[in-house]
Amino acid sequence: MREDSERSQVSRRQLVKYAGVGATLAAASPLVGGGAARAHDKGEHTGAPHGNPRDRAWRAGDHHIHSEYSGDYDTSTNPPTFVKGADAVYPIVTNAIMAKNFGLTWAMCTDHGGPNHSKVNLEQAYPDLLLSRRLVPEVLQFWGMEFDAPAMDHHTLMIPRHDDEAKMLHDLESKFAKNEPYPADKGRDTEAKMIEFLSYAKHMPHKPLVIAHHAARSASGWGVWGQDTPHEFRNNQDTAPDIYVGFEGAPGHQAGPLNGGARGGYGNYPTHGGFDQMTARVGGLWDSLLGEGRRWWITATSDSHVHWTRGGSDFWPGEYSKTYVNARQDYGDIMDALRTGRIFVTTGDLITGLDVTARGQGRAASVGESITLSRRNRTDVEIEIRFRPLPGANHNGDRPQVRRVDLIVGQVTGPVTNRDADTNPTTRVVARFGPRDWRRQGDEYVIRHTLRNVETDLYARVRGTSTDEAEPLADGLESPWSDLWFYSNPVFVTVR
Repeated sequence: MREDSERSQVSRRQLVKYAGVGATLAAASPLVGGGAARAHDKGEHTGAPHGNPRDRAWRAGDHHIHSEYSGDYDTSTNPPTFVKGADAVYPIVTNAIMAKNFGLTWAMCTDHGGPNHSKVNLEQAYPDLLLSRRLVPEVLQFWGMEFDAPAMDHHTLMIPRHDDEAKMLHDLESKFAKNEPYPADKGRDTEAKMIEFLSYAKHMPHKPLVIAHHAARSASGWGVWGQDTPHEFRNNQDTAPDIYVGFEGAPGHQAGPLNGGARGGYGNYPTHGGFDQMTARVGGLWDSLLGEGRRWWITATSDSHVHWTRGGSDFWPGEYSKTYVNARQDYGDIMDALRTGRIFVTTGDLITGLDVTARGQGRAASVGESITLSRRNRTDVEIEIRFRPLPGANHNGDRPQVRRVDLIVGQVTGPVTNRDADTNPTTRVVARFGPRDWRRQGDEYVIRHTLRNVETDLYARVRGTSTDEAEPLADGLESPWSDLWFYSNPVFVTVR
């Protein structure tokens, strides 16, 4: 969203309140120089994920945050001159400080592109990121951008942590971002160009991650798709399945109703319980993709530009939405969790942990994983759900309570013939659980349910809510704090 100049000025004054410490440290500290990142910084590993999986824990983060490098352009010059702080207003270090304050251990600034923005990222934003890493080492801060994807809406483009990360982003942005050329080049805004980008990226020695943002924001109705379409998701993932891995289940801008706006900025067709219709509809597009056996994951982000208390539509990173990954506090392992689906998402800190496990024939798998069962022995599959509620108050001063947990199961039937298919008729809520159905073990609640005589490939996923809505209703101007949900990513069961 674009904020007017008066609002930006007000938001800049707020930095004195929210980022005085960061600004003072930034002024006093020498700039971390050059293009190479420092491998000795906390948690920064350049190789493949390693270590003992038992050291992993649920770690909250946000991969869609904007800084003052989401700016504007003075087109009276040629090439246009970049103007900081015209769209989003906070320095990178401010976002890191606030992410730490609201319980995040990893984060990523994803600034908009534009004419020659690859040079802005390389020469201005990246040195500020290096400084922020030094000033706020408790938050692992990834490098990347909000990629203006050819023929589509915005996407996270997350760069793996390595010494040439700045050059890697410059290479991809300068070659493929559709808003990079000036004057505009229509050839940069085609589905073919998006495929070219992914084909190029998958052959890089360090593979990035690409996740679609607010995918149904341009949809004009229930299942009437706009800028992002089902066949594009399928084509893109088929091109680079370990790079193009999912979309935001819960988009940012969730504070919109607090200032009279739409939740998520979804002005054409609303979110449901704060979640994009592609995710919120049982048997909808997400389930259609999972029904093909695709490893397709959802996340939840802030898309923070300007805080709602200063006229924006946003919460701070981690204040309302969180993407939890099961990982070590390590750049490589966090990125591996995002790539392989060890993820759950929540709003309003309704929960702080969620484990979903499928067990059968002596085997077990958790979210993002798969177990393979023998068809010769018709078997039951036990689903165990463990969730940890927030022990105190959330950032609105509320003590949210989980009122219901749903177990959702769909069949995996293989590739579809219609590339724009957006339903999975086999998917349904197989069980609903209330407080009488779970039992406490320490700081967790445990639910168990048995799927009888499993003979077909399937996936299971879980959602829960603080409401009494059987299905998440279309959002209006209700406070987002009164309408909280969490979602797991799926666990797969294969029968052979």
